[in-house]
Amino acid sequence: MWDKIKDFSSEFFVTGDPLILGAQVSIAITMVAIVFILTYFKKWRWLWTEWLTSVDHKKIGIMYIIASILMLFRGGVDALLMRMQLAVPQVEFLNAEHYNAIFTTHGVIMILFMAMPLMFGLFNIVVPLQIGARDVAFPFLNSLSFWMFFFGAMLFNVSFVIGGSPDAGWLAYPPLSGLSGSPGVGQDFYIWGIQISGIGSLATGINFIVTILKMRAPGMKLMKMPMFTWSVLSSCTTIIFAFPILTVTLFLLFIDRYLGAHFFTLDGGGNPMMYINLIWMWGHPEVYIVILPAFGIFSEIVSAFSKKKLFGYKSMVFALMSISFFSFFTWAHHFFTMGSGANVNAFFAVTTMLIAIPTGVKVFNWLFTMYRGKLSFPTPMMWTIAFIPCFVIGGMTGVLLSVAPADFQFHNSYFLIAHFHQVLIGGVVFGYFAGLYYWWPKMFGFKLHEGLGKWAFWFWNIGFYVCFMPQYALGLMGMTRRFNEYNFDMGWQPLNVVSTVGGFLMGIAFLFQVWQIAHSIKFYKKEKTGDTWDGRTLEWSIPSPAPMYNFARIPVVTEQDDWWEKKQRRLRGEADPPEVAQAEQAPLEPIHMPRNSGVPFVMSSFWFIAGFGFVWDWKWMIVLGLGGVIVSMLVRSFTYNTDYYIPVEEVERTEAAARGAH
Repeated sequence: MWDKIKDFSSEFFVTGDPLILGAQVSIAITMVAIVFILTYFKKWRWLWTEWLTSVDHKKIGIMYIIASILMLFRGGVDALLMRMQLAVPQVEFLNAEHYNAIFTTHGVIMILFMAMPLMFGLFNIVVPLQIGARDVAFPFLNSLSFWMFFFGAMLFNVSFVIGGSPDAGWLAYPPLSGLSGSPGVGQDFYIWGIQISGIGSLATGINFIVTILKMRAPGMKLMKMPMFTWSVLSSCTTIIFAFPILTVTLFLLFIDRYLGAHFFTLDGGGNPMMYINLIWMWGHPEVYIVILPAFGIFSEIVSAFSKKKLFGYKSMVFALMSISFFSFFTWAHHFFTMGSGANVNAFFAVTTMLIAIPTGVKVFNWLFTMYRGKLSFPTPMMWTIAFIPCFVIGGMTGVLLSVAPADFQFHNSYFLIAHFHQVLIGGVVFGYFAGLYYWWPKMFGFKLHEGLGKWAFWFWNIGFYVCFMPQYALGLMGMTRRFNEYNFDMGWQPLNVVSTVGGFLMGIAFLFQVWQIAHSIKFYKKEKTGDTWDGRTLEWSIPSPAPMYNFARIPVVTEQDDWWEKKQRRLRGEADPPEVAQAEQAPLEPIHMPRNSGVPFVMSSFWFIAGFGFVWDWKWMIVLGLGGVIVSMLVRSFTYNTDYYIPVEEVERTEAAARGAH
């Protein structure tokens, strides 16, 4: 009996590695501390009523952002561990198996569990405010989307200490990800963690398309929408076509592993290249899914801090939507070396070069917006300025990779690693940092400390170039990715040491950002105007942080950058158009709002249980989890008290308090 328990525990828990043991102890201590704090301060009810059951888009956005920052820490630690191994490869700080697991989890976490939730967090906080809406189209679905993402991410991350991490690469190519190549449960954690969170991502895409198309304020035609909202629309359009491909692909891989099918096993009549085509038919649009909203953020910031309308608004809209379209015709450039032939390679080389054109158009739009503008350089603008040269370099190296004959040299080398980190950190991460700094006062009612923000900015930027510029040279010197060691006589170690130093500089930058947030909370200075940056769009027309109902009266929009134009009319002493004045002077009415619901949290918990059961092939747990999901759906179906009205008196009190803050 004791021997059976011992054998099960050794299979269930990851043992034998001091780094993982340290992580297990840290996780246990952290969980105990959280439970103690919530119990000691009697905050369990507050946590449940204010956060876990909330359908308020702003709170859901904040939870997305908190989750993404935690995942940035986890993924960043993975990156530093890899860099330490590559700086001193002879020491074998990480053995081959552990190194494979770390680069697999690093890629998945940074793309799917850091960049995506950070993006969704900004969607939630900003879009309803920019279009003059009181919430998203489907608040219940919005809450369910977050908790599906969260529990999917937790299912993936728990593999680090239970069962073992996946180690077949972040896109899990077969046959390595098949049952013969990965017989353990790590790959099943990968499949079900991504599947569950992917349902939430797809639902979010649907939700925001409907929100943008159906819930804009009166008068806000499509061509009067803020550019960030346009970028969200283009990103979500890409999501609803790309994520079903990912869901089907991983389901086919699961059937291969679980039921012994042969979709991707060559000796059984399948084809592993079909998997690689399918995964990149999702994977390359995914790159644009996360970068398009960053383009929208830069557009808002450049316009706000140049005190000018965005140059080439229509061309920017066309560029965003054309990128969304063309992103589905470039996937094969990830494997020019597969042997498809010259014609196929030529087609995908041309489409890859073609998509660079609308991307370049946006850079010129931002530069011309700044030209002769009244420029100022707070932290959001600094991140935007830093992005431009970084992304231009990343774009040029991308064009080099799109040349099929040259790609035979670059493929799988550190040149490729440097390129995609150049665009994903220099584009996505810098963009979302800019957005966080820009909209932070709207979220929390106070600005982040500028001085500490600039320290973080410089450490991030210097560290980035020190880390990734040497990797271009390493790639041209022949260093390939996914190896944890190399011989000293290859001549790669000096540049790897330099690259590792850059990685640690970025780690220091992250610590500065944590310090910045903590310092700003401790020395809290309320932002009293609601219009922190003298902004141009509707979110700056309401108090900070935004009230529960967002707008006491739904605004009427007459122009692009409507809030800015309204302020300019007041400065000139001009009257507002009659429809605007009528809307502002209309009597307050009770505001219709959705009720909080615990069903999304509970349903997602059951999805976690079902996923855990599929991972370990525990039939009773699968039945329990899926049964709980079905019961949760029935509970929702027969819940009729799903909304309420905020009385006029409460709205008046809230508005009076906000005016007092002014």
